[in-house]
Amino acid sequence: MKVHLSLGFDAAREKVIELLKVEGFGVLTDINVKETLKQKLDIDFIKYEIIGACNPPLAYRAISANYDIGLFLPCNVILYEEGAGTTVNIIDPMSMVEFSPQEDLRTVATEAKTRLERVRSSLANLK
Repeated sequence: MKVHLSLGFDAAREKVIELLKVEGFGVLTDINVKETLKQKLDIDFIKYEIIGACNPPLAYRAISANYDIGLFLPCNVILYEEGAGTTVNIIDPMSMVEFSPQEDLRTVATEAKTRLERVRSSLANLK
């Protein structure tokens, strides 16, 4: 679920987090790849972040259905500088269903995907 925004990186990041909250997701992890590469390898890189978004009720339902599904959590959202704007890409939660075709996981994945698609649509409308 990818969208390119004309917003600068910091503004795009704020908007992504705001829209995730509207859909019940909080930021569980935030990996600043640019900083990490600079600190660990002394490499200058574009602004690039990996946000681990978590909707606790959905995560609980998924983990309760299959403990191993934690391999797919949290839902990752990446942001990176590209051209004059920022690209945002959101994982498709239906990948959980490929791992385990349990019906209760399909229900959770479908709900998560619907919520994350609304985030993507709201971002696309910012253009």
